[in-house]
Amino acid sequence: MQAEPLRLVPRAKHRKGAEVLMTRRQDDTSGPMERYGRKPVGAIPQVEETFGYLAPAYAAMNEFQVAIGESTFGGRPELETAKGLIDCETLTRLMLERARTAREAIRIGGRLIETHGWIDTGEALTVADPREVWVMEIIGPGKDAAGAVWAAQRVPDDHVSVVANAARIGELRLDAPDFFMASPNVAKVAEERGWWDPKGGTPFRFYEAYNPDGRVEFASTRREWRALDLLAPSLKFQPNANVFPFSVKPDQPVGPEKIMEIFRDTFEGTDFDMVKNITTTDADGKTVKSPLANPFMPYDMNPLFKINGGWGARGERPMARWYCMYVTVTQSRAWLPDPAGGILWFGYSNPAMAAYVPLYAGITALPEEYRTDGRTTGFSRRAAWWAFNRVATLAAHRWGDMRKDVAAVRDPMQEKLLASQKEIDEEAAKLLEKNPAAGRAFLTRKSADACNEAVNAYWNLGDHLWTKYDEKW
Repeated sequence: MQAEPLRLVPRAKHRKGAEVLMTRRQDDTSGPMERYGRKPVGAIPQVEETFGYLAPAYAAMNEFQVAIGESTFGGRPELETAKGLIDCETLTRLMLERARTAREAIRIGGRLIETHGWIDTGEALTVADPREVWVMEIIGPGKDAAGAVWAAQRVPDDHVSVVANAARIGELRLDAPDFFMASPNVAKVAEERGWWDPKGGTPFRFYEAYNPDGRVEFASTRREWRALDLLAPSLKFQPNANVFPFSVKPDQPVGPEKIMEIFRDTFEGTDFDMVKNITTTDADGKTVKSPLANPFMPYDMNPLFKINGGWGARGERPMARWYCMYVTVTQSRAWLPDPAGGILWFGYSNPAMAAYVPLYAGITALPEEYRTDGRTTGFSRRAAWWAFNRVATLAAHRWGDMRKDVAAVRDPMQEKLLASQKEIDEEAAKLLEKNPAAGRAFLTRKSADACNEAVNAYWNLGDHLWTKYDEKW
């Protein structure tokens, strides 16, 4: 995924009869740096008013605290089609532009892709608002066909769910609309293609019909296990299992700091740490993991460290990946006004080293460094992405030592930003009640302060790593 600069798209009114241009991602790998553009594929009717939202590549949160996360699962390639207008990036934008709740976002998104056609691979979207969280999974209708196949399942209020590049929705209980939604053709397409027999005695399951590979790839199932085991260790899930419950009740309440911790995970401390056997001898003669042991190696190095048959051609993947462009954790909080209640915690580059900054749903501007594209245009100190990516790239080379330097900068700053939310929440709520413009200005300033602190800290951290470990590679 390309590290696009963050965009803050404001609310807008549109003339009657207006249309909105539909575009599709177009990759360009001809040059030294990965790029992609957007190719026009048509247009659909515009609505009279669109809501404001924050977006890196995929739209992430709107002004009503509706938030979306994305996870590609690919699915059956024979269901892909070019006969349509809407891909995943476009859909997330349309949903956040038009919806005030998660449930409404799914209904709107479902109607749009059924009407105008889905032109992407299988995708899973997590859709949240202050009161509900849903998982929506989408696949194409088949070559030369137009439309979409989709299903959505609500996560119970006291549960957690995990999506790790594999479809997770199983049996559908469409007689319980508070927890399930789906396209009218959700089972029909599978039946017509012989992937499910209604007379066979087994219930229709979305993931079995449309993403069967997702249940046999450790790249997905092992991450599902790891996240669920970190959140609910009392359930003692088995790491080699290939089917887990759609959702479970965690052992403890889960806050954003716990999700950030999970995103940093590399299976360390388990049998599935890919570099656990890269060892050296310390000053006391003990065998220890080498400081050069690097869990962020490219896939072509995986066969050198194969364990338990898990490191195949695609590679078993921990949560933290070296090629990650950005990472988000969202909060939608019903007890606060929307401008303050919604927070997009945003981090650049490898999640194992990222620092998250709070971007509130009601902000009116972004700092220049977060609006500047650096990934496709080359190194620039004006682009925040390079501050974080430089640290991630350097630290991976001597991870055993440099991770301590990263943590020494990141952790106190992250703890401070998280701890400051209570005071910011209270002040913002008072200001928003008296003077909404003043409240938004306050939140904009607080987000900017956090962004500037993080960027400056990581520029300094990169310089520190470069000089401290000179000639120690």
